[in-house]
Amino acid sequence: MESQGTVETVNRHKPLGLSDGQVIDMYRYMQLGRKYDERSLLLQRAGKINFHVSGIGQEAAQVAAAFALDRENDYFLPYYRDYAFVLTVGMTTRELMLSVFAKAEDPNSGGRQMPGHFGSKRLRIVTGSSPVTTQVPHAVGFALAAKMQKKKFVSFVTFGEGSSNQGDFHEACNFAGVNKLPVIIFCQNNQYAISVPAHKQLGGKVSDRALGYGFPGIQVDGNDPLEVYRVVKEARERALAGEGPTLIEAMMYRLSPHSTSDNDLAYRTKEEVDANWKKDGIAAFRTYLIELGLWSDEQERDLAAEYNLELKAAIEYAENAPFPKPEDTLLHVYSESDLKGGA
Repeated sequence: MESQGTVETVNRHKPLGLSDGQVIDMYRYMQLGRKYDERSLLLQRAGKINFHVSGIGQEAAQVAAAFALDRENDYFLPYYRDYAFVLTVGMTTRELMLSVFAKAEDPNSGGRQMPGHFGSKRLRIVTGSSPVTTQVPHAVGFALAAKMQKKKFVSFVTFGEGSSNQGDFHEACNFAGVNKLPVIIFCQNNQYAISVPAHKQLGGKVSDRALGYGFPGIQVDGNDPLEVYRVVKEARERALAGEGPTLIEAMMYRLSPHSTSDNDLAYRTKEEVDANWKKDGIAAFRTYLIELGLWSDEQERDLAAEYNLELKAAIEYAENAPFPKPEDTLLHVYSESDLKGGA
């Protein structure tokens, strides 16, 4: 039986086709992304891992977008803050911990890349490279393959607003627009490209740039997961109908420093950060679920305990897993025939 909720709170998820169970799962993934991120920050401060790039404040939009996609067929090209996104499409905390500990079993890069360089053939997460924005033309290439092979999938690519100023972004948008490709181009505008605020990067909206390339551009509140879900779902339907790409600009705020090597208070104030914590999408979504009678303080405590145990087990496994051997450098570089001296 569905919850009736309170008189004051309107059920916004049901008209979108989302069940009570699905929105609870969305919230659980948001919290898993947050807890993983917070734990990684602590591991770096304790000297257990070398580096961490945080995505705290961006989880609500990431999870909502993942729920709006086909997690069995679509292709994903995330950027380095997308922990909540990759967890939602099927990566595990153990796999992510193997990555931050740079262990041989790391499915992303075998312990070779910095954390945040996601890759999983099993989950159709396309390996990212270090130069920002290179994933956008790659995503357009996957969308071109879908069109050429007449396959019903879309590619979904994410990046920050700083990346929207790179040539890769504009070239990819132009090619996608000309060829009406099934790609969703998702900008997570977190207000800062490392230390440069958005008003010093952009003369207008990122979403408005789509007009020049012949497809829709939409700006959405990234702290509102149900609105993000709606917009991404509609973009996917457009793509599959042959109507081409959509550029989505999700407005949010990076609540943590750029990375563990960053002092964010050198370029922004504590008051600004504190003000944005009050807009945190996870806290707002929890309030929404509580007011509908779908969540409680007891469930919150149980979830925290569950994730503490999960992360503890993932950390212990990753910390004790073997590092790559020197000869592993040649793995996945040459074909098997090349290594055996074949043609």
